[in-house]
Amino acid sequence: MSPKIRLLSTDFDGTLVAHGSDPVLDRGCMKQIETLQGDGVIWAINTGRSVDLLESGLTDLAFPIHPDFILTSERDIFRRSSNGGKWEPYGDWNERVAREHAELFHSAESVLAEVVDFVNHKTKARLLYHTAGLEGLIAESEEELDRVTKFIDQARANQPKFHYQRNTVYLRFCHADYHKGAALAELSRLLEIPREEIFAAGDHHNDISMLDGRFAQYPACPANAIPEVKDAVISAGGYVAAKTCGAGVDEALLHFAEFF
Repeated sequence: MSPKIRLLSTDFDGTLVAHGSDPVLDRGCMKQIETLQGDGVIWAINTGRSVDLLESGLTDLAFPIHPDFILTSERDIFRRSSNGGKWEPYGDWNERVAREHAELFHSAESVLAEVVDFVNHKTKARLLYHTAGLEGLIAESEEELDRVTKFIDQARANQPKFHYQRNTVYLRFCHADYHKGAALAELSRLLEIPREEIFAAGDHHNDISMLDGRFAQYPACPANAIPEVKDAVISAGGYVAAKTCGAGVDEALLHFAEFF
């Protein structure tokens, strides 16, 4: 008998949420996830959004269901606390991630300086700063971001751990070892749920690490996923839906229904 799926890891924007469409949320997808949660399946939203941005998105879009865990900024893990319903770090993962990133950015200052100089003088992209310093950038187009990532790939040759995550025109600098897939792997370790019992769905570059088969036995993507994501899902033996966004996730969950 095949293992049953016990953990869902889904991206938010472009996967569950169909921005610019009506409806923004697919009713069938929401109902199916709610039913699976009722049967004991754990649901984690795995997103590039911060905790605050994800919470505002859930509220603004009037999400009818709530995740059991949130994996934010493509690396951090939170669970809902028992007092007050706020999100709290799960384990010591977030502390380790923050420490590793601080050490990396200190050692890669020269690479960051090269990237900043390139962005300021060769592109129209806008650099993004956070309390901890330079966080990433917003390009004017995906074509411009292609040029930026090509430059970063050359500049990081002697600092291979210095990397980035990208989604449409947004880019975040990061440690190469920490991404959506790594966060999912840590959550599965803490929950003692093996790869063979995990479903994952996403649509863009920053989702590939959780869709390439290393951390989820059942990867999937909606029809609106970029070609690189579809290729990763197909290579991992997953499912590429014919429908877009949430309707595509619903389709994929139905495709794997025998494993629930």
